Amino acid sequence: MQFSFAYTHSPIDFYFRQSPRDFVVEEVPLYPFSGEGVHLVLKIRKKNCTTFELLKILSNHLGIKEKDIGYAGLKDKNALTIQHLTLPLSVRKSLESFTHKEIKILETTLHNNKLKIGHLKGNKFFVRIKKLDSLNAQKIVQVVKNIQKYGIPNYFSYQRFGKDGKNYLQGKAIAEQTQKVRNKKMQNFLLSAYQSYLFNAWLSLRLDISHIISANPAHSIAKALQMYADNLTDNLKAFVPSLAIPQIFTQHDYCNALKSQEHCFKLFSGDIMCHYPFGKNFSIENREDLMQESQRFLSKDIAPTGLLSGIKANVSKEVAGAFEIPFSDSKIQSVGTRRYAWIFPQDLQFTYKEEEAQGEFSFFLPKGAYATNLLREIAHREIMESQSEGESDV
Repeated sequence: MQFSFAYTHSPIDFYFRQSPRDFVVEEVPLYPFSGEGVHLVLKIRKKNCTTFELLKILSNHLGIKEKDIGYAGLKDKNALTIQHLTLPLSVRKSLESFTHKEIKILETTLHNNKLKIGHLKGNKFFVRIKKLDSLNAQKIVQVVKNIQKYGIPNYFSYQRFGKDGKNYLQGKAIAEQTQKVRNKKMQNFLLSAYQSYLFNAWLSLRLDISHIISANPAHSIAKALQMYADNLTDNLKAFVPSLAIPQIFTQHDYCNALKSQEHCFKLFSGDIMCHYPFGKNFSIENREDLMQESQRFLSKDIAPTGLLSGIKANVSKEVAGAFEIPFSDSKIQSVGTRRYAWIFPQDLQFTYKEEEAQGEFSFFLPKGAYATNLLREIAHREIMESQSEGESDV
């Protein structure tokens, strides 16, 4: 399934292949390390190996179990990546003899706690693209300005769905109990891929609806939305056999209020928002709050969230719920949560090197966000020529 784009520019032509030279990721810790405690913190630079391969190499050398090593996030194989690990302090002496051609320990310190998944602020990225002519470089400059102002949809990128892009179907089968996977870790991974796909499909639908609202006069929006609902793609129909358009879209004043929102992602009553870049969730209770909250969204103070289905996850209500509930699967027995549907890349910079016909991006993304998703939005096309091998760039 091809997911919708936020912006409407024509596709931009360039070449991107993920490699240690052209794709650099540096993890930003959630908090400063204390400098004391029973856990040894390593700042490690690696290339040509996944985080799981890194853990195996270290555990074999140090004579400890992989589960004794703490890490905040997974990093790609086909990249130059810098991340932090925690180890038991008892291995400090054994670590002195560690050498590996693809792995370098940059710094060590101490901390009171073992690192756990999610204990990072985000990642800084450097990305190089090639075969870029001056005309396409000029187009990128304008798109970057839009992204700096409005942000991007927070899709799960292609790496999340395996080399064939279809591992979510196994997750769906597991949820429906038509397939069993003995390995608990793999089972959870596949279920998570299914949750991620449902999230992406919902987000794509919301973008489609937002574009319809922007493109049509208020009195035509209900009819345009109904035409859209009557002609859903086959991929969407597999998850949403039918889509009911709320009657409120026949009210011109409500549609005018939606059209007056400057942001390209239109907020609805019932949307569950979250303070950005972190904070508590809250709902837009009524249409009177829409304009105020849309301005806060435009100011990057808050952002909408989407559902990762599970038994404890809150589901949107009212108008927003009409579009989210079809993507909620009660058969998924994991906890579930909500995820930012929209993010704002920080420190986004683009440099064009005309003689080399290359472009260079640098930026920061919050945890859980994908650099390849940003490139996809800029390119306005899929950029799956070179898939990473089994891990995400988060």
